[in-house]
Amino acid sequence: MAPRPVPEALARRAARADEVEDLVALLLDHAEGPREAAAAVAETLAVACLGDNHLWQDLQLASRAELSALMTWWFPALVRRNSADMKWKKFLYKQLCEREQLFVCKAPSCAVCCDHALCFGPEDGARRAVAAVA
Repeated sequence: MAPRPVPEALARRAARADEVEDLVALLLDHAEGPREAAAAVAETLAVACLGDNHLWQDLQLASRAELSALMTWWFPALVRRNSADMKWKKFLYKQLCEREQLFVCKAPSCAVCCDHALCFGPEDGARRAVAAVA
């Protein structure tokens, strides 16, 4: 039996439906593979982006490397765009901002930004909170 989303995840998804739709659209614009399967993966990733941990943790993957492999398989164009290896959740939201021509970063480039370590630092830390699967 497949895992079902916990009520908290469903509530977050309902409250932030526009955000999820934007993330799904971004992912599908860069998807490869069967459309129906890519749409399911995109929806899963988009809802996981609403979580509080690193994206790979919110997906309950073992590591960021597993998430990168998933992204490479389904969304290789986005992987190519993330050539500086920005954290995936931050990268996806940055792509949404750029798509809407919203530039909220404080620095003219990532290389000189005081938050560089937050966007590009290691992702091997402990989980803050992991929702149980019902």
